[in-house]
Amino acid sequence: MNTTKIPFSRTVCDGRELELVKEVLSSGWLTTGPMARRFESEFAEAVGAPFACAVNSCTAALHLALEAIGIGPGDQVLVPTYTFTASAEAVRYLGGEPILLDVEESTGLLTPEIVGQAILEHPSAKAVVVVHFGGQPAEMVRRRGLGILDLCRAHGIRVIEDAAHAFPTRLLGQPIGSFGDATCFSFYANKTITTGEGGMLTTADEGIYRRACLMRLHGIDRDTWNRFSAVGAQWEYDVLAPGFKYNMPDLCAAIGIAQLERAGELRDRRQECAEHYFRELEGVAELKLPAFRCLPEEHAWHLFPVVLNFGVEAARHQVIQHLNGCGIGTSVHYKPLHRMTYYRDRYQLTPAAFPNAERIWSGCISLPLHAWLSNDELFRITSTLQDAVAQVRSNPLIAVPVRAEALSVSRQG
Repeated sequence: MNTTKIPFSRTVCDGRELELVKEVLSSGWLTTGPMARRFESEFAEAVGAPFACAVNSCTAALHLALEAIGIGPGDQVLVPTYTFTASAEAVRYLGGEPILLDVEESTGLLTPEIVGQAILEHPSAKAVVVVHFGGQPAEMVRRRGLGILDLCRAHGIRVIEDAAHAFPTRLLGQPIGSFGDATCFSFYANKTITTGEGGMLTTADEGIYRRACLMRLHGIDRDTWNRFSAVGAQWEYDVLAPGFKYNMPDLCAAIGIAQLERAGELRDRRQECAEHYFRELEGVAELKLPAFRCLPEEHAWHLFPVVLNFGVEAARHQVIQHLNGCGIGTSVHYKPLHRMTYYRDRYQLTPAAFPNAERIWSGCISLPLHAWLSNDELFRITSTLQDAVAQVRSNPLIAVPVRAEALSVSRQG
């Protein structure tokens, strides 16, 4: 048995990362400065946004965005339950109350219909955090009919996009990062482009941009680079608000610039990997493959989540164990927030209120998906997964799966 490890994610910096990092080191200026500003400018251009604010995580970007639009104690913010905790915890940082929503079963996304119903049920909601799950955009706009953005604008609800999975993602030809009031990106190590740790807030609203830039560094009116590159009293500054410590150092920004230069190439290889999974796994009756409503080339392909249809969580555990035993890393995206102790207990949430998220959660497994997977590794992953499913199928203690014809994949271009 081949037990050479295939990690769930692999980071490779084989572009100009070292060259640009050496440039920063040689400059003697390591913290936020000219390289971070360059990264902001180039990223803003890449997503079609007038303004970009580099920070140390997507969580920081979410916090800054929500603070900038005025979310405070008691304010209700609509958030999908099927997401990472950061999407909701940033609301709690400000004393707001996340209202968890179910998602579309086939995509794991909020839809205009779900958001529209939530607005009717929660007329006091001030904002919505729209999560672009797995690299696929939620329907912010539609060719025909009202998108999420249209509904929210009509009711005075601010829109923050959690695009941690969604670079480079497009919707109807327009880049994610140029739709809502603010969009928040992640450059964590497993993303399409990385800075190690890092994030970016993009917006077309100059007020949001200026507030985010102020609050990312202690609420000081002049950042360190402004002070020490200026003529005159370099030490002098004022504190305009009790801000945070969320700035991105130039060292991280240098890596980000090099990665951004290759973003299209890295995304394209992810799509090739996803296409392999579709080809090799579509005939496995017990697997429900990801549905996508956007054009394949507009999808970032951050994740490739499959859902086992055996009806019991024990099946997932057995499949994951088999894959892990064969050296193949996996993950689960996500255990829904309504199942997390904090949100469950604080808001008295029950699984019955989120049937779609429950159906995804009960059998979801995310397969390795990154630009450095070889074709041999891809074939090894799919053949091992097929073997694992066959073993579960033959286990009399596992429930009989639903019929294959009930598991057709809905993919629309």
